Amino acid sequence: MKGIELSKAFFEEYGKPMLENDFSDILEYLAVGVFGSGSECFGFDDEVSRDHDFEPGFCIFLPDEDIVDRKRAFQLERAYAKLPREFMGFKRSLMAPVGGARRGVLRTSEFFEEKIGSKTGELDKFEWLSIPEQSLAEATNGEIFFDNYGEITKIREKLKRYPEDIRLKKLAGNLLLMAQSGQYNYKRCLSHGETAAAQMAVFEFVKSAAQVIFLLNNEYQPYYKWTFRALRNLEKLSLNAEIMEFLITSSNDGEMAEEKYYAIEGIAADVIDELIEQNLTQAICGDLEKHAYSLNDKIADSEIRNMHILAAV
Repeated sequence: MKGIELSKAFFEEYGKPMLENDFSDILEYLAVGVFGSGSECFGFDDEVSRDHDFEPGFCIFLPDEDIVDRKRAFQLERAYAKLPREFMGFKRSLMAPVGGARRGVLRTSEFFEEKIGSKTGELDKFEWLSIPEQSLAEATNGEIFFDNYGEITKIREKLKRYPEDIRLKKLAGNLLLMAQSGQYNYKRCLSHGETAAAQMAVFEFVKSAAQVIFLLNNEYQPYYKWTFRALRNLEKLSLNAEIMEFLITSSNDGEMAEEKYYAIEGIAADVIDELIEQNLTQAICGDLEKHAYSLNDKIADSEIRNMHILAAV
């Protein structure tokens, strides 16, 4: 059973009756779900994941104190803490009276302020450019079981994907890095006999290529250890995940180096095809650098367009 399924079952059996019976006066202001940090929030949890932070818990989200006061919130925290300590063979973590960092009773505004620096989900263009992408992924992943007040849903909807000009700026920068590291510097490093530097170039290429593929899918890239898992689930260009894994796990000797260079060019060609499919470039060539600048020219906001092309990476 996946972590979210476990938490939802626990909520349905114990959490929902507790809220309906003891907190009916504030039920209209509550939201319940599981999202944020942790592999289970992405659906990536497995047997290994159960060695820490795996439990039948859930989050109860409250609006600010002018709507649900501190006393009622504290009573809700105590009630949550008193729910059964074990469910379906899994034990819940011990929790302080004010809840836990990942599960328990949370103020909606405080949760989002911690994740993205905004209590309401409103972000200006500079904030969009600077917020770590994994934080946006954690603010929009998981599952909301119910949202009577609608505040959580409204905020998550604002954050669901990058504004188009931000997406384009991030794409442009990462395309340029793909070109520099993979199409140019990989072979040059090998020509200098610098095999370690060549492998670093490969790492940089794969890192930027992964970012590009997520952006072309209009999806946020999660924390790096889940990047390949998430890549394989994407609708577009997901088959490149296997090739990218080959690139970073193989040597740079002899014929292998040549094979890796052609693999890099193959990924670049797939990316260019998708850029053309999405009408994001006017360049007609196999050079990712030219496509990067062509794409940057499509940014509508002149301030963002005129920033350094690597400003968003």
